[in-house]
Amino acid sequence: MTATEKMLSGKIYDTGDPKLAGERVAAHRLCQRYNNLDEEEVDQRNAILDELLPNHQEGTFIQGPMFFDYGKYTETGKNFYANFNFTVLDSGPIKIGDDVLIGPNVTLVTPVHPLRFQERNMKTKPDGSQYDDEYAKPITIGSNCWLASNVTVIGGVTIGDGCVIGAGSVVTRDIPANSLAVGNPCKVVRKITDKDDIRLQEDLW
Repeated sequence: MTATEKMLSGKIYDTGDPKLAGERVAAHRLCQRYNNLDEEEVDQRNAILDELLPNHQEGTFIQGPMFFDYGKYTETGKNFYANFNFTVLDSGPIKIGDDVLIGPNVTLVTPVHPLRFQERNMKTKPDGSQYDDEYAKPITIGSNCWLASNVTVIGGVTIGDGCVIGAGSVVTRDIPANSLAVGNPCKVVRKITDKDDIRLQEDLW
């Protein structure tokens, strides 16, 4: 298996692999270019998104600044919106459904490092290049979800359709569909139902 195949299948892989290193550098460069553009430079921003995120659908808008490790391993559905400081370490595949809202300072992290420092610390190859033992777990976020500000989603997690993840939450386990979930670690508070219809909140009208 290649380093890429190992990485995407959740096995220990060579983080110093030249192909992967080149892809990271290219993605970081695209992010930097995007972050330096004004919002009004729509065509240039969209062109960068097309290159960085080849698996995005129509209606994608990322406020910026944004930070992707690869970009090409992240898939976003229709009408995806991400606010300031969206950070994505997509060593593992990330799949995001339609009509998902991402608040400011949200982080999606798929990489996993060993607990023992003997395996976690950087190592040197005979040619002088360095690597560490690392693997990644995928993240799936269903359609119609809202991740509020400062949410962190850890690799291996699936968030079901229609969920709201409260501000500051750290999602370390799966969240079933149509749930309001909050906290660190993030836990389900209750189901979201028709009683949450905003039209029933008279103080807002």
